[in-house]
Amino acid sequence: MYRDFGTSFIFVLIGIILVAVPLVIQRILSPHHRKTPDKLSTYECGEDVEGPAWVKFNIRFYVVALIFIIFDVEVVFLFPWAVVYKELGLFAFVEMMIFLGILALGLAYVWRKGDLEWVKVSVPYGRGRYRKLTILEETPTPPVPAPQETAA
Repeated sequence: MYRDFGTSFIFVLIGIILVAVPLVIQRILSPHHRKTPDKLSTYECGEDVEGPAWVKFNIRFYVVALIFIIFDVEVVFLFPWAVVYKELGLFAFVEMMIFLGILALGLAYVWRKGDLEWVKVSVPYGRGRYRKLTILEETPTPPVPAPQETAA
């Protein structure tokens, strides 16, 4: 009975060794220097770090990315179907039209919600998820008249 678990035990042991040995070797061979603030700071492509990493991003970036991924991945299914279209017959044609109909419904839904618009022009009076968003609009300052020269 214990022989059945022997193979599993060997794999677990090999897994532990493959993790522990490189860590021990790295600890022995790596140079031990003092940790300075420069070494502990985040490296961002050679740029100095500005502010904390916990910055709130606008949800629209993620919504647009998800919409792109959904439609991009779904369109990939059209290529294999188009290659063997003549061999598949009427059933596959109807099946693909149903698939494209579902994609069209999804696109219409996203379009209707206004998620395809990058800049929401009517955000202060918007509907849906942006209803509670308030934007402070700057009032234009009146132009300052140029000083007139006086004749002496």
